Amino acid sequence: MTADGEQTGVDHVFLSLERELAVFLRRARASSGELAREVHPDLESSAYGLLVRLADAGEQRATELAAFFGVGKATMSRQLHTLEKLGLVAREPDPADGRATLVHLTDEGLARFTRVRTARRARYARRLASWDRAEVAELARLLHRLNAEQEGEDAP
Repeated sequence: MTADGEQTGVDHVFLSLERELAVFLRRARASSGELAREVHPDLESSAYGLLVRLADAGEQRATELAAFFGVGKATMSRQLHTLEKLGLVAREPDPADGRATLVHLTDEGLARFTRVRTARRARYARRLASWDRAEVAELARLLHRLNAEQEGEDAP
């Protein structure tokens, strides 16, 4: 430790990054819960990400969704069952494999999700109104790069 209480040998750039990511992630978790409740009052925050994935990638098998989110089949099955009961997703037979089913957003699920996503994007635009569009684009690019590198590390 130094005289001012700092640890010696600490890379302050990465320490700052760690602090800012912790704040960002804490706020993102809280926001995810709020967004989920805006879609449906009984929706769990973890299920909001499923709606995002289905809206962005289209219909998928439950096993593909489980792999994407890094959760087990039982967890995914439970979340999908809840989303089905709420009328937000439905399952249809996979035309390529009659033994499998594909999960997709229902019309109601898509409408509710789109309303919430549009409102969320408007909030981002208001919060970042003082930023130059190039700064917003750069932030998106850097976050994409960070996410892509994290996915590469998580791969077996």
